[in-house]
Amino acid sequence: MRPAISVDKNVTSPGVMYAALTDGGFNVPEVPYLKVKPEFRRQIVVDTTGEAPGTIVVHLKERMLYLVQPGGDAIRYGVGIGKDGFRWSGRANIQYGREWPTWTPPPEMIARKPELVKWQAGQPGGLTNPLGARALYIYQDGKDTGYRIHGSPEWRSIGQAMSSGCVRLINQDIIDLYSRVSKKNPVVVV
Repeated sequence: MRPAISVDKNVTSPGVMYAALTDGGFNVPEVPYLKVKPEFRRQIVVDTTGEAPGTIVVHLKERMLYLVQPGGDAIRYGVGIGKDGFRWSGRANIQYGREWPTWTPPPEMIARKPELVKWQAGQPGGLTNPLGARALYIYQDGKDTGYRIHGSPEWRSIGQAMSSGCVRLINQDIIDLYSRVSKKNPVVVV
């Protein structure tokens, strides 16, 4: 018999989880969670991934990220994913993470969107930075994949396929996920 779902003080009511907060000197605005589909809000669910505790599993088709917990459950977060032709899938690891990271668009993105040239040396972390409040850097076989699991100021993009390939979460959710993972957590993107 499966154990009871764990109780986690950080997975509570949406009004608490998505409230405004101050983090790293930035005032992160409240997310109007009633405008976010209930299935895309952070919650504890039965783990169906078959992966070991500590593994981050991204289901691209579902637009969900699971952090596998001991005891048969997972913390599920709604995500936005890459547009067709920009997605990555496979097995890898989190090499490191950053709070309020600098975002540097790759040259191929600047070629598609020349207005981004102003950030070719990097956009400082902040509320309008595309990486949001946190970024987890995905490496495969010791090499940077170029893909990240990161926050986003664009909470409306959760559940959509509109990024340049990265997996994006609501800022409050990436802050929560970041607090739960460490360097070398396995990542599976399917």
